[in-house]
Amino acid sequence: MKAVRTILVAWIALLALLALTIAASFAPLGRVLPFVSYAIAIAKTGIVVWIFMEMRLRDGLQRIALATGLAWIAILLVLLFADELTRGWPP
Repeated sequence: MKAVRTILVAWIALLALLALTIAASFAPLGRVLPFVSYAIAIAKTGIVVWIFMEMRLRDGLQRIALATGLAWIAILLVLLFADELTRGWPP
């Protein structure tokens, strides 16, 4: 019964984050919108990895693989943000 409750809470959280994504897409956030969207996507990914992929129950090598993947994504996001912030956009 606890597993069903955990999955139900995760599903409700994912639906709430979906609603937040839709609301953010219509909000006039300007240059902050990509950062808000990425933060929401990271939260959704965290829920899926932790609950549905059951990473909370894994040990050793699987967690190292997850940490390596997250580190690689962090490097790519830093480079993406650096490009976005330093690019000279025409007026």
